Amino acid sequence: MTYKDTIEWMFSQLPMYQRQGKTAFKKDLTNILAFCDVLKHPEHKFKSIHVGGTNGKGSTSHIMSSILQEAGYTVGLYTSPHLKNFTERIRINGEEVSQPFVVDFISKHKNFLEKHQLSFFEMTVGMAFEYFATQHVDIAIIEVGLGGRLDSTNVINPEVSVITNIGYDHTQFLGDTLKEIAFEKAGIIKNNTPIVIGEKQEEVVNVFLHKASEMNADIHFSSDIKHEYTTDLLGRYQEKNIRTALQTFQVLEGFAISETHVRQGLLNVVKNTNFKGRWQILQEQPKVICDTAHNKEGLQEVLHQLGKQSFKNLHIVLGVVNDKKLEELLPLFPQHANYYFCTPDIPRGLDKHELEVKASHFGLQGNAFDSVNEAYAKAILKAEKEDLIFIGGSTFVVAEVV
Repeated sequence: MTYKDTIEWMFSQLPMYQRQGKTAFKKDLTNILAFCDVLKHPEHKFKSIHVGGTNGKGSTSHIMSSILQEAGYTVGLYTSPHLKNFTERIRINGEEVSQPFVVDFISKHKNFLEKHQLSFFEMTVGMAFEYFATQHVDIAIIEVGLGGRLDSTNVINPEVSVITNIGYDHTQFLGDTLKEIAFEKAGIIKNNTPIVIGEKQEEVVNVFLHKASEMNADIHFSSDIKHEYTTDLLGRYQEKNIRTALQTFQVLEGFAISETHVRQGLLNVVKNTNFKGRWQILQEQPKVICDTAHNKEGLQEVLHQLGKQSFKNLHIVLGVVNDKKLEELLPLFPQHANYYFCTPDIPRGLDKHELEVKASHFGLQGNAFDSVNEAYAKAILKAEKEDLIFIGGSTFVVAEVV
């Protein structure tokens, strides 16, 4: 198979959560454990940091990767979803996995993948483990896909586990309360392995304290970390992720990381890791900003920062997926904006007209467009030089623009 054929087969062979939603969710680790056994357990052949949480997983992972790279280490980075290309999910020192490796890996294991009906995410996790092992990385930063306890990444034995925060997202899988969600995410806490919690949230702190005690894991909260570092990552909300990364490096043993490495790593996150989609400025005059925040807590942070920007008129290109609770999200958006409603080009994208109607109930006025790019083009056409265009609501909306 060609690379294109391989990726299309991976996408279509079985439901993919990002595209299909609930039908693609697996409720146990049976498949990934069997796959790792066939691969001769590559996940045990490199050191790792496991990163879970509701918001900030990606930013925290990229920050830590950049700092470790500045310290001279070969760093694997596994994240999801990708914005443009599948290979973005698996990187070493910012370089994406090669297309030939993807083709060879799937070709070699295709019979097993079909026979055992592995999900898209399960086969991708196995691929990442194999790649990091064969490339002899010094350490890999592994981002949880969904939840934690039953996530396919939860077969590693990390040096440190990290949970950034807890918010309401994927409630159809993880539970309707913060405590239920925290329980699922606390599932990545391992025996005798330090755990870093990014935010000390009163509603869920006891969930983590109890689990850490049960697993004899030293627990550390990064909320009180003080520092004077700056980063090339734009967005006020990155402050929390910086603190989480700093706390993790205070706990991580066996790696020589100096203050200079931290400072340079924070200043070169985008350069070192090729990070995209977080308060990313696409152009000036008019200024265009996109952000992949897509749940209540993430959007609160992003829209708060949006409100602090200077502009003449505000234009918002908005699309969401169909499992979001719009009655919680839409009130967060400013009414003093021109809206361009669109449907992200995936099966579970919410219909643009339905979004337009529901948004109008919250005083958000605008028009619906046939595609994300058509909506964006119209916003560019209407905006004056002093205006601001924001693109968001879904990772998949941003992916079609960047």
